[in-house]
Amino acid sequence: QVQLVESGGGLVQAGGSLTLSCAASGSISRPNVMGWYRQAPGKQRELVATITSGSRTNYADSVKGRFTISRDNAKNTVYLQMNSLKPEDTAVYYCNLNRRASGLGPEYWGQGTQVTVSS
Repeated sequence: QVQLVESGGGLVQAGGSLTLSCAASGSISRPNVMGWYRQAPGKQRELVATITSGSRTNYADSVKGRFTISRDNAKNTVYLQMNSLKPEDTAVYYCNLNRRASGLGPEYWGQGTQVTVSS
């Protein structure tokens, strides 16, 4: 089993920045892929960004150039640096770990952390 614990959410004004962290614990093997997804009220959960244990990244078009995903494999922790935040970034952000770098293996989710961007 794998446990994911997110931190760093909060309230920020438009144009501001936040950094999310997600620490994974338990039975973790590599390669794997970790990432961030978000779900706004009334909308489906969507991909924000992912990063493989080999540091290959993927971003949603809506966050390219504003968000940066990174990870520390020694700490099994993934980060999401969010800059130039917009009200439409408001959502619950969820951390995800997939046991395969392809993203097609067993996966685990964190409990979510709220990000609210005021206009």
